[in-house]
Amino acid sequence: MTHVALVGAGPGDPDLLTLKAFRLIQQADILLYDSLADARIVRMAASDCETIDVGKRCGKHSASQREICELLVAAARTGAKVVRLKGGDPMIFGRATEEMAALDAAGIAYEIVPGITAATAAAASLQKSLTKRATARSLHFLTGHGAEGGLPAHDWVSLTKSGGTLVVYMGARTLAGLAAHFIEAGMDPATPAIAVENASLATQRNVSATIATLPRILAAMTTTGPVLLLIGAAMDEAGMVERELEDVSTSFL
Repeated sequence: MTHVALVGAGPGDPDLLTLKAFRLIQQADILLYDSLADARIVRMAASDCETIDVGKRCGKHSASQREICELLVAAARTGAKVVRLKGGDPMIFGRATEEMAALDAAGIAYEIVPGITAATAAAASLQKSLTKRATARSLHFLTGHGAEGGLPAHDWVSLTKSGGTLVVYMGARTLAGLAAHFIEAGMDPATPAIAVENASLATQRNVSATIATLPRILAAMTTTGPVLLLIGAAMDEAGMVERELEDVSTSFL
């Protein structure tokens, strides 16, 4: 029976793979992987597994999404055990919708194996909760990269008024525009903002600033890995501690 799995490779660190992802990678006959899938994870495949690099990253595409879908369907039709390895979680900015549609159209069954997304990996490494009682009651995942390469058409006012933590994927190149829109929509320029490059890897770099100052700092840096942006009051660790102490002291009054 044909078996196709869209598998989340997680943020990079092989130790963050799920057990199910690890098992399916080892059992795969054909492995189609993104450039964001760490090479150490790809090497977990069996020695006789056919590995195909379909990497897509920052506009440097080795295969178009249409070509990837065609390759995936062709591989599945051979009767092989096929794994489509995608960075992070397939269902979070992973373009899984197009690949599921292609498999559906071809009448090919598949399963989805979730992976740890970069947002939670970054939060864990920073030891900063993305949500916080009385500080950040909501969490919003955004893309900073539109289909045409510019800023997507977000509802900047609603996002700003939400008061939650904003996590921006693929936003390093458009950060100046993102920050300008948020501030124009009413966000305090002093709102904490952190850029995390290569979340979960030994090469991870963190830059803590504000939404007003982070664009200038990041523009002066040379980044080679994916950059995640974390924006909101919950990223202000000192402020979090002060509010927690206030909550405790109030409870004893």
